[in-house]
Amino acid sequence: MKAWKTALVTAAVLAAAPAAMADVNVGVILSLTGPAASLGIPERKTIELFPKTMAGQAIHYTIVDDASDPTAAVKAARELVEKDHVDVIFGPSITPNALAIVDVAANNRVPDIAIVPSVTVPMTQRTHWVFSTPQSNDLMAHAVVENMLSQGYKKVAFIGFSDAYGEGWWKAFSADAARNGIQIVDKESFARTATAVTGQALHITAARPQAVLIAASGTPAALPERELKQVGFHGQLYQTHGVANPDFLRVCGSDCEGTLVPASPGLVAAQLPASSPIKAAAMQMASTYEKAYGNTVSQFTANAWDTGVLLENALPVALKSAKPGDTVAFRAALRDALEGLHGLATPDGVFNMSPTNHNGPQQHAVVMLRIHNGAWKLVN
Repeated sequence: MKAWKTALVTAAVLAAAPAAMADVNVGVILSLTGPAASLGIPERKTIELFPKTMAGQAIHYTIVDDASDPTAAVKAARELVEKDHVDVIFGPSITPNALAIVDVAANNRVPDIAIVPSVTVPMTQRTHWVFSTPQSNDLMAHAVVENMLSQGYKKVAFIGFSDAYGEGWWKAFSADAARNGIQIVDKESFARTATAVTGQALHITAARPQAVLIAASGTPAALPERELKQVGFHGQLYQTHGVANPDFLRVCGSDCEGTLVPASPGLVAAQLPASSPIKAAAMQMASTYEKAYGNTVSQFTANAWDTGVLLENALPVALKSAKPGDTVAFRAALRDALEGLHGLATPDGVFNMSPTNHNGPQQHAVVMLRIHNGAWKLVN
């Protein structure tokens, strides 16, 4: 990110910048409180590092907390669009909230760069204005299936959130597993706010799977890990990229030792081989973030960082056909420019957007990690 080699911008500085002085208005919806706060907080920290200018245009960021609630996300989106007249939205942090604001983006014709996977799969008229930065569930699920096959696992179980995140992962994983001859012997679910999953853990153990995939995000994903261990499960545990942050490691502790996780390459930038086409982009993000906050880079750091990368690269193209202030025309130009991004290397992978693909990176986008001594270790 060429223009990102500027001084760090703190939240206080961003908040102090008057909206009237900002040519490009960015609305940001994050889960800063509630069950998904461990996702939203690092995302906010990342966005606070974004520059005050891109392509010669002043940028103003308005960050709103949706409290991990879809209704609050919709309210925030409407206010950002109708009262703050934002040119683009970054977020929300979690799948239910991102899906909830799709109609707000579509009806108001404002581009939205979601920080969740698969919100635009399949592409429809409703998602014409929506993009996403994380790897798709299909891409990540395939990485899990490939690893299971390499280990000889043919009987597995699944437990996921009882919401759009869990169901999205179930759809992707179950289809890929079936194509590859893997039998899913049990499917369970639990709420993000659950305090126990003992019954589900016992059902899974009784089915005698060789491995279990937990499709959850943030610190609540530690609950099934802990209870599966408590009821005597000794097989291999997998998580999704929704847990790839330091808070999950801290909360899960020794219960997560050996867990396998498909994740963004940017999470382990220093461990990537020098030949990786995204090594430079990943290292730039890591060094910038670690200079500000220490060694706490997460999946959500990379996903949030890429909202800014996409904007930085789309903005010069959009400015050729429309200017900020002409809100309707500029929003449309920015949407078209985002859709035209191709071959863009970021910490998450290589983005190749098109009219039929608004969903994150597809190339060099997944690494498999193992949790070892409370840290992420690259295994492929």
